[in-house]
Amino acid sequence: MEILQDVSLLPYNTFGINVFSKYFGSVTSTDEVLELLDWLRDNNNIDLVIGGGSNILLTKNFEGLVMKNEINHIEIIKEDAAAVWLKVGAGVVWHEFVLYCLKNNYAGIENLALIPGCVGASPMQNIGAYGVEVKEVIERVTTVEKATGKITEFSKEDCEFGYRESIFKNKFLHQFIITDVTYKLYKQPQFNIGYGAIQQELDAMKIQELSIQNIAQAVINIRTSKLPNPKVIGNAGSFFKNPSVSKINFERLKEKYTDIVAYENTDGTMKLAAGWMIEQCGLKGYRKGNAGVHAKQSLVLVNYGNATGDDILEIKNIVIEAVMEKFGIVLSPEVNII
Repeated sequence: MEILQDVSLLPYNTFGINVFSKYFGSVTSTDEVLELLDWLRDNNNIDLVIGGGSNILLTKNFEGLVMKNEINHIEIIKEDAAAVWLKVGAGVVWHEFVLYCLKNNYAGIENLALIPGCVGASPMQNIGAYGVEVKEVIERVTTVEKATGKITEFSKEDCEFGYRESIFKNKFLHQFIITDVTYKLYKQPQFNIGYGAIQQELDAMKIQELSIQNIAQAVINIRTSKLPNPKVIGNAGSFFKNPSVSKINFERLKEKYTDIVAYENTDGTMKLAAGWMIEQCGLKGYRKGNAGVHAKQSLVLVNYGNATGDDILEIKNIVIEAVMEKFGIVLSPEVNII
């Protein structure tokens, strides 16, 4: 395993921000993770772990070591008539894992097709889309504690999953390196097509019989029609979380904005569509220099070429201030700002 110096992180973040890391190393196993942690302790250094680099905004050079997680394996560790348990390396590309499940008729993550990034980010962010969150299929998360090198497993309950949240993003931020995630997938699917435009897309596809494969294809069609390809326009997908409010506050908003878009949460609160609010503020397609709000999906902030992390932050602040002024709602970033 080689530790490189003064490495550009441009190829390692989907926003396409060109900052540098003082040191850089890739890991393909837990042993290599432990080896890099030993190096960090010996050199009194700090680290940043990245996978696909799809949910980060880099704002400055990193004066420590960037650890690129490339632990890449998928193995069946248990199976019965109803389900299969898969242990998946944190460096596996998420969509490739979805394709693997589709090929083998393992149901549960078809609505999460084409989400950028790697498996290791799925529990950290509790990734979700079209009415499904990954917490529904995660059984446990295997980690290495940075301070001690101890291998620690977290159950689903231990992870304290919330909306785009987990214990790894809050209480234990930067304290553990995720090496593997174990998922429980199902052999008999329970289709979820009630969220967003999935049913409309299935109708357009003239689907007569539902399957996890055509649901995934519908999701792929929707995402590719709305979301920019980071290889063409730098972005990190949805930049903001959809905020939730009480039903009372929602009814107050609805009196003023009769076409406001919202979905009811399981706890009775209402999840507002942040993209709709941003659009109502007249910011869809807004651009300042090389940074802006995407013209087709207002939740997405974009780098049109040579934007810096600070340029993207400026757009973020413009959006937050506009939504607060118009709706009295504070938007929170989904993206990790570093």
